This record gives sequence, C-alpha cells and structure tokens, in this order.
Amino acid sequence: MTDTAPSESTAPQHDALLADLTTIRVGGPAHTLLRPATEQELIVTMRDVWQRGDEWLLIGGGSNMVISDEGFDGTVIHIATRGIQLVSQTDTTLSLRVQAGESWDGLVAKLVSRGWAGLEALSGIPGSVGAAPIQNIGAYGQEVASVLDGIDFLDYDNSEFVHLTTAELELGYRNSVIKEGRAGVVLAVYFTLTASPESTVQYQQLATALGVNIGDGVPVQQVRDTVLALRASKAMVLDPNEPDSASCGSFFTNPIVPEHIARALPADAPRWVVDDEPVADVVVPLGETPAPPPPPKPRLVKLSAAWLIENSGVNKGFRLPGSRAAVSTKHSLAIVNRTGADAAEIAELARYIGACVLSRYGIHLQPEPVAVGVELA
Repeated sequence: MTDTAPSESTAPQHDALLADLTTIRVGGPAHTLLRPATEQELIVTMRDVWQRGDEWLLIGGGSNMVISDEGFDGTVIHIATRGIQLVSQTDTTLSLRVQAGESWDGLVAKLVSRGWAGLEALSGIPGSVGAAPIQNIGAYGQEVASVLDGIDFLDYDNSEFVHLTTAELELGYRNSVIKEGRAGVVLAVYFTLTASPESTVQYQQLATALGVNIGDGVPVQQVRDTVLALRASKAMVLDPNEPDSASCGSFFTNPIVPEHIARALPADAPRWVVDDEPVADVVVPLGETPAPPPPPKPRLVKLSAAWLIENSGVNKGFRLPGSRAAVSTKHSLAIVNRTGADAAEIAELARYIGACVLSRYGIHLQPEPVAVGVELA
C-alpha cells in the first residue's frame, strides 16, 4: 500500500457532538473530528495523528461506547470506509475481505440473501464490521471466531500495516488481544463462509422460537428472520420508533466464574459449563509406574447477567430517582436513554446495578461498552 494525500472529506470538524455518533446518544464535543473516506485515507490519517502525538479515539458504528459529557479533548476518527472484496470462491466456500466501516448487519443480510451460512445468528447486531473481531461478537450459538480468517491492522507501535491471523488475535469470550491493549486500527476483516441453504441451530432459545431441536437444520433466511424478531422483542435492534433502542445493547457480559461460586446460586439460576474438556488418555509402557495425574482443573461456568440483575432487585424499567437513564422495559441487560439522559446518568445507573449484584451475590458484573472519560463499574 502507498500513501496518498487525504481528500477534502477528511477536513477536520471542531466541537462536533459525539452523542450524534453513538447509539446510546451520549457524549460531549470532540476537539477535532476526522472522517477519512477511503481505507488509504484512513491509513494516512492515522499515521499523521500518531506522528503528531495527538490523543486519539476511534468510532465506527458507535454501538458499544459511552463517552463522557465533557467529550474528548483530542482527535476522534470516525471510521466509515466501505467495500467488500471477493478473495476466493469454490462450490462450498466463500472468502471475503470486508472493510472496517461496513455495516455489520448489512453484511449479514447480504450473505444470508445469497445462501451463505455462518453469520446468520448474528443478525441485528448494531455497529461496524471492524469492531466485530475486537469484541468477538456472538449471539444465539454463533461467534465471529468460527468464520474469521484474520484482519488487516495498522499497528500503533510502528505505524506498519500487518495481517493478524485468527490465532494471533487470541479470541475469547467477548475478548481479543486488541481489546486487551494491542493498540491500532482494524482496516479490514477476512471471513470464510459456507455455501449452505441451511443453518445448524445451536442455541436453545433460538431452537424454541423456531420449533426445532438443537442440531436441526433450518433455512438461513428463517434463522435470520427469527433472530431479528427475538432481538426486536428485547429492544436489541436499532429502531427510531422504539423508545428502548437508544442503548448499547447488552450492557454487561455474562460472568464466567469457578463452579463452586455457581453452585452457591439458587437452583433456578441459569448456568453453562464453558470449558468441560475431556481428560486425555496417557499411554504407559508395561512395567513402568505412571506419573500421578495433574490436579483437576477447576471448571468454569457462565452465568446469566440478566438473571443476576433481576434477582438482585433491579427490574425491567427501573430508574434511579430523578434520573433519565433506565433499564430497558424489555430486557434487563440493556440500559437505555429514553428521555435525554447524559453520560453521568448512564454511568450512575450502571454502577448501581453492579453494586446490587455484588452485594446480593458477590459477583462482579463487567460492563461491555468502551468507557471514555466515565466510570461504569
């Protein structure tokens, strides 16, 4: 790749309100806002910003951010670079390179309409493609990790363009090396999809909604339509006519705890073992004494953050006295901005919910959104 001069579209804006770029509609002004129009302009812009030593902040779809009312006293780069490139195709697979600013749900809709399976259960998730591997987004039994082939990345440490494989990203539950602190910019994401008219259902709530069993095959378009309906019932689809949709979606991740902590919860608390690995066979020659087995690894269990919240006394629709932030009336995992709340009110409610769960169950809830200038926990 070669550098080119930025176009007029990257002319800086000053004091632009960041609330206009986030789905929860909070955030004060940006000292400088840049909107590179192409991938090459994004590369040039980032190298210039880093060379100047500016404080910098990236915003894509703005669906997973809470920005303070004071805004950001630095340079904000709004990533809206778009383009879908065919890398290779066979009778059974399709490999794509998708630029970071593409709409996530727009990409899923295109793939489903063409009969490509692998992302249909991730329908309706707001935000951009570039954010998907950072968070390793997942829902209804699918995760980005299962179809990801790597990313093109501009590394902050040396301003170099690099390709990171899926293994190098070290993807975990809503996590990656980028989220853990490897600084830089996702330029494009590579996916490999399967040519299939059907999707294998892997999540009980989705199976129930479809009227099938786990492991059954269902047309990919039917899976997408059902997931969109499920998300809409929880106000988890961006909709200007839905008062509860001004949010970050799920505000807290489902806690993963040692099994003994999960056992202390009431019997009706949902839980899922997440690392129940089989013990490997060991071959010992005749006449030799086998080495003692390693101590058993404590099993980890994923809990339902929504159940913990509701059973700690925070019900759907809850709001603190005088606050304009509220828990969604449709889903206790979402904090919504229905009546002009500011970032301080969103953060106050988030901390209150976390304190209630900690006090009742001794479990820390981890906020999902990126916090900029605010304390969410």
